[in-house]
Amino acid sequence: MRPTLEECYSIERLRAAARSRLPRAVFDFYDGGAEDEITLSANCEAFRRVRLLPRVLNDVSRVDLSTELFQRGMGLPIAIAPTGAVGFGRRGGDIALARAAALRGIPYTLSTSATASIEEIADQAPGRLWFQAYILQDKDRLHDLIDRARAAGYEGLVITVDLPVGGKRERDLAHGLGFPMKLTRRNIGQFVRKPFWSLDMLLRKPPIMPSLQGLKALQADRAGMTGVAGKNYDPSFDLDALRALRDRWPGKLIVKGVVNPLDVDPILAVGADALVVSNHGGRQLDSGLATLDALPGILHAVDGRVPVLLDGGIRRGGDIFKALALGASAVLTGRATLFGVLAGGYEGANRALAILSDELQRSMQLCGVSTVAGIDASVLVQAQGPVPADQRIG
Repeated sequence: MRPTLEECYSIERLRAAARSRLPRAVFDFYDGGAEDEITLSANCEAFRRVRLLPRVLNDVSRVDLSTELFQRGMGLPIAIAPTGAVGFGRRGGDIALARAAALRGIPYTLSTSATASIEEIADQAPGRLWFQAYILQDKDRLHDLIDRARAAGYEGLVITVDLPVGGKRERDLAHGLGFPMKLTRRNIGQFVRKPFWSLDMLLRKPPIMPSLQGLKALQADRAGMTGVAGKNYDPSFDLDALRALRDRWPGKLIVKGVVNPLDVDPILAVGADALVVSNHGGRQLDSGLATLDALPGILHAVDGRVPVLLDGGIRRGGDIFKALALGASAVLTGRATLFGVLAGGYEGANRALAILSDELQRSMQLCGVSTVAGIDASVLVQAQGPVPADQRIG
């Protein structure tokens, strides 16, 4: 029996609620990763390995969860990560996520593969908006999308650099997943078992991806062993092409998908305003380094020149606390808030953010910290004891 939103006291419970209302193929698209899903699991496991060393006898009767990024306030040290095709799991899901983010005073990132347009989000969910641009082979389309985001008042352009080709997502291959979705012998049984979702898609027709409309249809190909990810994207994109986009975009440039310290200096030389340590949620390269494990190396290479954010594996407010303690300026949440909107629309998205906020506040209070700025490596422990002061980051 599907739990109600009130009964969802954790992100895992929201995940269960989302799974119970969606056909298996649809849920697996959001939940799955590449190949053996080693990276997907490693992202979560990395947070479980970190242990905390609380401080006591500090006044934590009042806790401030706000922070700043780009000299602007944020209600939480969280931004919503770009998540594609949300509307296939919950109609209007992109707008619901953006509205929930605006309510909390945090940035929302619209994906190129979203089921809402740049202008719809700006009109229906005004707030702190970032646009995530996949590097399309159709450069006229790419430039048009970027120019439209600028005209609509988006603060940041997020360039995803870890998707030259699509990952081998075997769950999608098993289901023969495609966008637009079609009824086939492989999935008809799944759809029949989820009548509310299926009737909505049948009677109102599946949503479209406005930014990708008119490009090649996205279809998993078992024979070619390719999933839906990476279609229409340009594997030749390089630093010179990134520099051209920097010249075109006057706002904040956020480069997402950096895990190797050797990439930091060239990207910052182009003029990036922030980096996101990300491995695409384990959906591209399998056996990649967990993002939390990659974070210290990136922070060392950046050396305070720009903010460093992190995504991947965040399922608890305590995970956010650990990322901040290791030196991240903020985190991006993908699946955690996605599960919320899939389970309950706008209310579900708010529920996910409430869960993460509550758990972050509890972690801070139990570790003797009353402000986000006060979270540092003094509350982290190694096997031999506290992290030495000269090895702390942040």
